[in-house]
Formats: sequence, structure tokens, C-alpha cells
Amino acid sequence: MTRRDQPVAANAAGGDSTLVTALYQEHRGALFGHVLRLTGGDQQWAEDVVQETLFRAWRNADKLDDAPGLLRAWLFTVARRIVIDGRRSKGARPPETEAGPLELVAVPDGTDKALSAMVVAEALRSLSPEHREAILQTYLKDRTVNEAAEVLGVPPGTVKSRVYYALRALRRALQDRGMTT
Repeated sequence: MTRRDQPVAANAAGGDSTLVTALYQEHRGALFGHVLRLTGGDQQWAEDVVQETLFRAWRNADKLDDAPGLLRAWLFTVARRIVIDGRRSKGARPPETEAGPLELVAVPDGTDKALSAMVVAEALRSLSPEHREAILQTYLKDRTVNEAAEVLGVPPGTVKSRVYYALRALRRALQDRGMTT
């Protein structure tokens, strides 16, 4: 009941704020306490539920029964249903995450790989043409020493020697550029 001397419908006829103010003044404490328990102590959510409950009471003022316990029972039932609907809608979508931790997640984008390839290519260019060709044939084209010797037109021992010295020079060049091997 909104005011003890006036029915709900009469308050609704008095204007928007009259009904809501009367309902709020009479039922706010009990309604808020009830909703606070239903929301698990979430005050912001409880305030939103109370506001929505009073809004629905205002929308349905002509249908409300202003018998002494029925109006409060109606308000409590509406509030409980709003909380249930809220829980269901929260469960229907994935939980929200904060932006902070996501900013710290490393996303593999290939930048490191590209930079490493550039440094290796630069180090390969610093080798003599004979050493570079020996590395190209044996490591990059995956040929045996004998196959590389045949392609290069040199003896297999020369290919082995060029690869050995090329790898030493390449290791030094990479270390000079800050890459560890």
C-alpha cells in the first residue's frame, strides 16, 4: 500500500512521481534488504533491481491490488524475477574480462622471426662469395658435400673446408650483430 489513506490507482492518477515516491517511501527498506540478499550483497545491482521494480509497479499501477500485504508481496516477487532474469542473462554470455591482463599477453606476429632472418641474411652477405655458395649448397639447398662439390666444380675436400670456415665466420658475424648461437 502506498499511502494508508489512498489506493495505488489514486496515486497513479496523481502523477508519475507521486506513485513512485509513495512506493519508495513505504517499501524501500524492506525491498532493498530483500533484493540485497538475492544479489549476494551487490549493492549496485540491488539498487538497479529496486529501481526496475518500482518502474514496473508504476507501469502496472492500475492493476495493482492495494490490500495490506499483497502490494509488498507483488513487489518482492517482481524483484525476485528481475534478479533471476539477470542471473540467467549473465550465464548466457561469456564472462567479461578486464582489458589490463589482455594487454600483457604476447601475440605471436612473426616480427622476431623476420628480424632474425634479416640479421642472418646480412651476416651471410658479409661472407666471401665462395663461403656463401658453400653454405647455400650444403645447408640451404640440403645437398651432400659430394653433390655440392659437383655443382660448384671443386673437390669435396674444398667444399668441407669452405663450409667449416664459412660457419666460423658466420658465427662471429652473428655474435657481432647481437645474436647468440
